Parts: sequence; structure tokens; C-alpha cells
Amino acid sequence: MKKTQFKAICLTSLITICFSAFSMAQSGTVVLNEDPAISKLLDIKKEMNKDDKNSDRYKIQIYSGNLGSAESIRSKFENSNGNISSQLVFETPNYKVWVGSFRTRLEAERALVDVQKKFSDAFIFKPKKEKD
Repeated sequence: MKKTQFKAICLTSLITICFSAFSMAQSGTVVLNEDPAISKLLDIKKEMNKDDKNSDRYKIQIYSGNLGSAESIRSKFENSNGNISSQLVFETPNYKVWVGSFRTRLEAERALVDVQKKFSDAFIFKPKKEKD
């Protein structure tokens, strides 16, 4: 009985291997029909996200003081950290240099480690939303 079972298993395996070797996967093309309005909406969304006034993202402040020093600090930052954006903001009575626009506190904290190497007084904050 064992010899018959062994032959059956071997024959089944051989047939399976033969069929597997000659089988072919299906191939084809995918056509994606997208409404042009979707692309337009995505472009509008990107433009809205560029506007920092409506953003509730985290930022890093590296300076607060007079205009001359603020411009100097911002220039120094941009020369050393080209991959993080910076902006000069006036909040009475000081000019402030804010850098980055981070979605999460964790992202901001990771960037803060690098920023504090050159700007030791830097800190993370979340700007208040401006009312229109």
C-alpha cells in the first residue's frame, strides 16, 4: 500500500510541476479614467497648504528681536540649512525668525535637534490661527 501511495504522490507532483511550468500569467494594460476636476482640486489643495496663515503646523523660532539682527540670523540659517524653509515675521514689537512647517510635534523635535546645534535658543511652538 505504501508503494502505491508513493507512486500516486510522485505522479501528482510531476503533473503539478509540468502544468506550473507551462502556465502563463495574465498580462494586460490598465486604463485609468480620471475626471479632470480631480486634478484641479488637488492643485487648489496644494495652493491652500502653502498658505501658512491657515496652517496649524508646528514651527521653530530661532530669533526674536530687531530687524537687522533678524535678517542676519535668517540669512545665516538659510545658508546652513537649505532644506528647511524660513520666514521673517513681525509681531509687535519684535521681528521673529520662524523655520519649518511640521505636521507633527515629532517631526519638529527631530528638526530642532539639528537647529539647536547652531541656534541654541531655538524652540518649538504652534502659531495661533489668525482670524479673518
